[in-house]
Amino acid sequence: MAKRIPSYVKDFYSQAPLTHQETMREMRERILEIIPECEEVVSYGMPAFRLDGQIVAGILANKNHIGYYPFSGSILRLFPDELAKYVTTKSAIHIPIGKPLAKGLLKKLIKARINQ
Repeated sequence: MAKRIPSYVKDFYSQAPLTHQETMREMRERILEIIPECEEVVSYGMPAFRLDGQIVAGILANKNHIGYYPFSGSILRLFPDELAKYVTTKSAIHIPIGKPLAKGLLKKLIKARINQ
C-alpha cells in the first residue's frame, strides 16, 4: 500500500477527469514502489517525485492521455525500442488512458534520470 498523498498534491489527482485518475494513481503506486524514499511534490503544475533534491518523474492528465515526464530532455532517447509503441516528445511519453507504464519500464526511466 502506497503512502498517503500529501494534500497539496492530492488536488492535482482529484482535478483530473475520472477516466484519467485510475491510470495516474496506478503510475504513482508503481513509482513509489521503485523509489519509496522520494518526496511527492508539485513541479511545473503536475504531481512530481523528488529524490535527493532532484525531480525524477512527473505525471499529468492531458486531454487524451496521461503524460509521463522524466524532467530531462535526454532520457527518452535512451530507450527507443521500449518506447516505440508510445507517442513521445523530447520530454514526455503519452500514456494511453487505462494503460499505465509497466513497472519495469518506469524503473529504467527513473534509474536513468537518477544517474544523470
